Parts: sequence; C-alpha cells; structure tokens
Amino acid sequence: MLQKSKKEEIIKSLEKAIKESLSVVFVNFHGMNVGDETVLRRELRDKGVDYKVSRKTLLKRALTKKAEGDIPELSGEVAIAYSKDEVASSREIYNFQKTHKGVLNILGGIFEGKFIGKERMMEIAVIPSREVLLSKIAFLLKSPIQRLAITVNEVAKKK
Repeated sequence: MLQKSKKEEIIKSLEKAIKESLSVVFVNFHGMNVGDETVLRRELRDKGVDYKVSRKTLLKRALTKKAEGDIPELSGEVAIAYSKDEVASSREIYNFQKTHKGVLNILGGIFEGKFIGKERMMEIAVIPSREVLLSKIAFLLKSPIQRLAITVNEVAKKK
C-alpha cells in the first residue's frame, strides 16, 4: 500500500505532465509483456512522447478539472501517453497498436482542452505528420507545372 505522501507526489507528477502537454492519450495495456512495453517506451521516447503507468484512482484525481467534459471510462490497466505535439502521442500509440495486435487499446484522451472518446482520438491518430503533409502539398504544386513542361516540350518536338 502506498503512503499518502507518495500518492500526493504521483498525483502532482501526473498533473504536471497533463498541464505541460498539448495532447494526452489514455491507454489500456492489459496483456502487454515486458518486452513489448520496453519496445513501446523506446519508440515513444524516440518520437518525443512520454509514457506513464498509473493507478486509475490517482489518475482520476489528477484529471479532475483539467479539461472540459466528462472523463472517458478508464477500464483495465491504464497508462497515459503525452507530448508537446498535438497528434504525436495518439499517432505513435496507434502505430504501435497496428503492429502489436491486441496489446494496446486507446480509451480516449485530452485534445484542445477537452476530454474526447476513443473514436475521436482514433481520428486524430491517423492525421499524417507535418512533414508528410508538406510533401503532399509540394507534389500537388509540382504536378501541374510538370504537365505544362511536358506539353510545351511535345509542341516543340512537332514544329
């Protein structure tokens, strides 16, 4: 059993993490073995996402009045993934979930100061990264110019 001072320390740590991050993802990790969790933590750390496991009661205390709406149902063993990037935490959890079937489940999260459910968090998770979006824009801008150059070249060949 944890001492009251240790519980307060854990709650303060969770509150600080929630306050400093732009998005928080609630994760159920029931059935995850140590090897998978080590891989998960390494991948998240490489992408700038932090990960904490907590007791549900302490997490609920830390979440009180931290965002608008109702806290999603936190079932099973619960952890939080959080980052200073709006979509990185949910994207990385989603990517790990795809490669390791049945190990992780997204339960919901906090996004833009509001508690959101699993479905909405999954929508946020599939948003491509900034670099991917910029490359798509560059390709869209390049395509018409490339077609014009090909057309002009074909006209020049005929004359």
